[in-house]
Amino acid sequence: MSAEDTVARARALYEARAKRVPIAPFTDADPALGMDDGYAVQRELVRMLVADGDRVVGYKAGLTSAAMQEMFGVDTPDYGPVLASTVYADGATVSCDSFIAPKVEAEIVFRLGAPLTGPGVTPEQARGAVAEVMAGLEIVDSRIEKWRIGLADTIADLASNGAVALAPPVVSAAGRDPRLIGMVFSRNGEIVATGAGAAALGDPVAVVAWLANVLGERGVSLDAGQLIMTGALHAAVPMSPGDTFVAEFDRLGSITLHVDGP
Repeated sequence: MSAEDTVARARALYEARAKRVPIAPFTDADPALGMDDGYAVQRELVRMLVADGDRVVGYKAGLTSAAMQEMFGVDTPDYGPVLASTVYADGATVSCDSFIAPKVEAEIVFRLGAPLTGPGVTPEQARGAVAEVMAGLEIVDSRIEKWRIGLADTIADLASNGAVALAPPVVSAAGRDPRLIGMVFSRNGEIVATGAGAAALGDPVAVVAWLANVLGERGVSLDAGQLIMTGALHAAVPMSPGDTFVAEFDRLGSITLHVDGP
């Protein structure tokens, strides 16, 4: 993919985000686009958003479950930035009008207390770098029309990020095993999904190590204070006006997100 095409595709996504009007998948016109092409567009899009005054406060991992990797025909997760403008507190109210086709996922989120620079970071080193763990509700959204995303499309589109709401953190403690953290997810008081930490790459801490290593190969380090979103523990649930979502996590407490009504 040429530098001109990279910039043009990043600009198309930038405008889709601003206008909340989806665009056709890039892979429709060019089915050969791959993971590296997607990340090239993502880097250019992040540059545009940061130039507007936003900033990267962490990273999110996607495709961390075997089922999602099988769907996309890959054997590795993907990643995108967490932008400061997209982070909300527990109990926040968001508007559907801020998104295009939003869905909600519950996941485990870490905050680093020490930097990690890959490659070569082990899960044990990642565990030692985690300072806090918290319950999170991610809003995933797609600037690609009707979620018709190929791998390069979702990577270019910041791994389909929308926003995230975070519960108050719990200080990471020795012996806490995030694989065993269970979760019950409800929409408007009705249980719609359950999950456990092991759904995220077998161990959410392994996601931190994976991110540190793939970013390290690109000359990027994870910094102390950054958020790490480790991936959905269940299938995403569509978000509609008037919804209230609650995820109740074992040992982490609950997180609530409200959606403006009609």
